[in-house]
Amino acid sequence: MKETKNISRSRAQESSAAIEKMYITMRHLFNRGFYKPMGISGDTLREALLALRPEIYGNIAEEKVELNGLLYVIERLPVGIEECRFINLTSDEGYSKSHFQAIVPPKRRRNCYRIDEEQMNVEITRGRSDIYDILTHLTFIFIESHKIRNRVLLDDAGEVSRDWFKLEQAVSQKKKLTLVEKEKAISHAANILGRTFAEVLDIYDAFGSAVAPDRFLHVIFWLGKLAIEEIVDDNKRTITFSPILRERLGHHIHGEIWATKIKEVLEENQLLDRPIHVISANMHSVMNSIFATEVLKTKFNDKSDFFIYEELSKSGANEVRNQVTAVALKHGMISLPDTSGTNIDVQIFDTAKMNWAKTSFPKANTGDKKPVLIVMDYAFGEQAYETIDELLKPFKKDTFLNVESVSIMGKAGILEGGKGDIMIPNAHINEGTADNYFFENELTAEMFEGNDISVFAGPMVTVLGTSLQNRDLLKFFHESTWGVIGLEMEGSYYQKAIQSASKIRKSVPHDVKVRYAYYASDNPLETGSTLASGGLGTTGVKPTYLITIKILEQIFNVK
Repeated sequence: MKETKNISRSRAQESSAAIEKMYITMRHLFNRGFYKPMGISGDTLREALLALRPEIYGNIAEEKVELNGLLYVIERLPVGIEECRFINLTSDEGYSKSHFQAIVPPKRRRNCYRIDEEQMNVEITRGRSDIYDILTHLTFIFIESHKIRNRVLLDDAGEVSRDWFKLEQAVSQKKKLTLVEKEKAISHAANILGRTFAEVLDIYDAFGSAVAPDRFLHVIFWLGKLAIEEIVDDNKRTITFSPILRERLGHHIHGEIWATKIKEVLEENQLLDRPIHVISANMHSVMNSIFATEVLKTKFNDKSDFFIYEELSKSGANEVRNQVTAVALKHGMISLPDTSGTNIDVQIFDTAKMNWAKTSFPKANTGDKKPVLIVMDYAFGEQAYETIDELLKPFKKDTFLNVESVSIMGKAGILEGGKGDIMIPNAHINEGTADNYFFENELTAEMFEGNDISVFAGPMVTVLGTSLQNRDLLKFFHESTWGVIGLEMEGSYYQKAIQSASKIRKSVPHDVKVRYAYYASDNPLETGSTLASGGLGTTGVKPTYLITIKILEQIFNVK
């Protein structure tokens, strides 16, 4: 009789299974309509996240509280959410017309409304990826809150440690803490968190703002307070999904409104029959690449183009930015701030109104039919499919768009190299399903050589969420025959929409060109180089503009 082989799973396989379990569980909870994250209904989600141990959440599986991960998450959730026992995910249901003030997280564009002391409403208008993002972040902070509870709750009756009592005293003060009071509070907080005084001191100010400099203590206290009440009073936190959200999700409601508005503006300006080039980028790099150098050449005499772009990217550069915008608006740019709920602003450039001699592309050769550029801000995850799918559909069912190219410039995690490097993909692989989209990229790695930036070419993986990645899974993708060079959240959704519109539905030309290029925001395989370790600063300026310029050179036929 054959001996049964002992089959064990690798960490990469366990991680892949955990991501799939989270994905299925989140969809199930959404269909159910509500759940209690720290109750039985949240068990599977918590267990899967702890099994996965994503890089971005650092020490989630250890007893000590994870500080960098907590900061990353708090910046992406509305101020005050740590105080709320009830979190309600809604569609755009008219709160903007009420007395409620929208709270927009610093690092995620979503409108949130504090309904009362216990409830926070979060508007979901960017599709399922937004829900996955929020639920994983909430699961993480609730797990961390119970670590705090474990360290301060002395018995089931509710007796707490002296450190907790002292922290509560510090938080209850309405005025800004003095240096002595702050350091005393940090000392108690460090004991509660299982961290050193220095570790807490290092991150303390990053949580704060001008309005609430001591927010770190506030966040820790309220997370712990609600976790204690869950155990002592059985008062569980609850996440609900509004009936309207459940009814609308997946039906492209916001994407259709967004795309129709763009086509109406094209019609008003008699641009519908012109060659169209869609570019997914930020709201400054295309405009600045075309106009900035000429507009600011006297102000920044003898400075390089990239020096000017860096100056424009600085936080206090409103005056010079406004100068460039004013010139762009006079020479063919139409600005369309979003009103659809997608949170994707748009700029339309009519190249017929440009004086090429006064741009950075004096050798542009655009032919008789002057092209039109539609520049859209970054989509979020699955929202990329919704927006591009709607944009490439015919206008009023019978006016087909002559879309000659779709170019995607984005930020991504890199698996070989470091922050600021460039990735040129030739395929997108969907994590979890291994659905793959191979394409002929008009951009090549050779085009970017000689600029003191490392360039990598190969397949990229489209992930469910950047907060769901761990080193083992990424190493498998990178080192196996998949040969993945990086990870991002939208690529396969863009390509799915482009392929169906051009190859099957025939709503845009069959030979539509595609361009994909990404610059690295982090390397999750390197310790201390995840997104939670901080932003790019000016490191991202050069690759952003380099990619933008290469895309524009192709569109403008610059030889």
